[in-house]
Amino acid sequence: MTEAPLTTASHGKIMLVGIGPGSVDHMTQRAREAIAESDTVIGYVTYIKLVADLIEGKEVIRKSMTEELDRAVSALEAARAGKKVALISSGDAGVYGMAGPTYEVLFQAGWTPDDPVKVEIVPGASAINSCAARVGAPLTHDFCAISLSDLLTPWPVIARRLDAVAYADFVVALYNPKSGRRTRQIVEAQRLFLRHRRADTPVAIVKSAYRRRERIEFTTLDRMAECDIGMLTTVLIGNSNTFVRDGLMVTPRGYANKYQMDNDGATRDGEKPGRSLSTGLNGWLEALSEAHAAGDSVATLAERYRLPADYIAATLAEPVEVLAAEPSGEESES
Repeated sequence: MTEAPLTTASHGKIMLVGIGPGSVDHMTQRAREAIAESDTVIGYVTYIKLVADLIEGKEVIRKSMTEELDRAVSALEAARAGKKVALISSGDAGVYGMAGPTYEVLFQAGWTPDDPVKVEIVPGASAINSCAARVGAPLTHDFCAISLSDLLTPWPVIARRLDAVAYADFVVALYNPKSGRRTRQIVEAQRLFLRHRRADTPVAIVKSAYRRRERIEFTTLDRMAECDIGMLTTVLIGNSNTFVRDGLMVTPRGYANKYQMDNDGATRDGEKPGRSLSTGLNGWLEALSEAHAAGDSVATLAERYRLPADYIAATLAEPVEVLAAEPSGEESES
C-alpha cells in the first residue's frame, strides 16, 4: 500500500456509517448527516444503491464484495487528502462490517487516535435486529450471531462455535448462511444443531428485511436447509422455549418462572419480586452443596447440570456464605 503523507492544512475524517437494513426509514439521523457532510462515499456496489438518493454530486467509489481492505485503503487515502469520507456498511459497521477491517488498515499504516485523521463510527441496526423485528420477538432472551462464511475463518472454528451455542441453548442468528459456491455450510450447521435441539425447534428465514424483495418463511430446524436461503438471508434459530404463534416468533424472557402469568402477576411460591430466582445462583449453590453433602459425586452433579466437572468442583470448594450476598444496585428488567 502506498501511503500518502498526512495533510496539515485540512485534516480529513473517516466516518464508518451503518446504514441499517436498507430502508431509508430505518437509517439513523446521524447516518444521514454523515453521508450528507461527506465529500466521498465508499462502499460495496449493492450498499451504494441503497443510498443512491443521498449521494448525488459526491465522489462515489464502488467496490466489489471481496474488496473490503481496498475500501479501507481508499478511505484512508481520501482522508489523508483532507476529505470527509463516508465508508458505508449495511446494518451496523461494527457487526461483520467495515469497522474492523478499517482499524486494521489504520493501525498497519501507523495511525493512532491522536492522528489528524479522525474516525467516527456511526451505528446502525444490524440484520439480527431488523430481521427479528420482522418476525416478532425472538431475541428477548440470550442470543448470539455466527457467520457461516469460511472465506476468512476456518470451518473447524465455525463448527465449534455452532456446537457450543447449540448446546448452550442460545437463540442464534446465522449470517452469510449460503451462497452460490457455499451450499453445504447450512447443512453442516443444521447437523450440529440437531445434536442438541429438538427437530421442531422454530426457525425463521428472513431475506432482504425491509427491502423491496423481502421474504419471510417460518420453518423448523429439521426442514431449515430445504428453504430458499442465500447471501441476503439471515436465519434465526430459536432456543428450547421459543415458539411461533399467529405468525410471530417469540422467545419468553422467563417471567413465567417467577410469576403466575394468569393471576395478576402474583409471584410463585418461594419467589420474591426483584430478587434472584430460587434456582438462581444463591439457591443453586445451596442445593449443590446439599446434594454433594448427601453423597452425590462431582461427576454426578456435573452430568445433572450439564456443566464441567472442574467447574462444579471449584464451586463446591468456595464457601456458600461468601457468595450468598444479594448484589446491590439496579438490574435490568426481571
